[in-house]
Amino acid sequence: MRRIWEWREEEAEAFWAESRRLLAAGGILGLPTETFYALAADPYQPAALRRLYALKGRAEEKPVLLLVADTEMARQVAREVPETGVRLMARFWPGPLTLILPARGDLPDLVTGRTGTVGVRQPRQPLTLGLLAALGFPVTGTSANRAGREPLILAGDVAREFGGEIDLILDAGPCPGGLPSTVVDVTVTPPRLVRAGAVSNRDLLDFIPDLSI
Repeated sequence: MRRIWEWREEEAEAFWAESRRLLAAGGILGLPTETFYALAADPYQPAALRRLYALKGRAEEKPVLLLVADTEMARQVAREVPETGVRLMARFWPGPLTLILPARGDLPDLVTGRTGTVGVRQPRQPLTLGLLAALGFPVTGTSANRAGREPLILAGDVAREFGGEIDLILDAGPCPGGLPSTVVDVTVTPPRLVRAGAVSNRDLLDFIPDLSI
């Protein structure tokens, strides 16, 4: 099997099928996003999640965000989407805005960090969106780097960072890099900025003037 899969449109169905097989077996994929490479695992498989955390050297009490194909897929993992969240999705998705939403009870604790919430983002990367749509379920979207190291923008760098510990990496050219996704918690009133990032504070405040920063 090719560990780095160089994207070719004519092989799309084969890539979807191989990704589905690997995720079902507890595998981990490296996927490009509109910022950096992400590590994707099936969020409903605790064993895959434990492998993901060990791979990154990440503390298990830290929640992990999920990537979704669209707003409907976000509702698979969110107990509800507050009105502010609906408005933010309409304005900034797809794009580098992660929303913290009330989590459904069937999500593993390793996803939520026992917070009762889940971070969700629709990435602005057409190939990763295509995979999510083909899968029909979200995947984890934590950055593809060891804890404490810089996030990565090249498939080859992801392969060098993790060696044979990662099952498949989609090479669709360099990710844009820059700032990470902005994180906003819409489970509280007023909504709260958790992490500044690629969506600027000014753009958010223009849209939600009462945002707590």
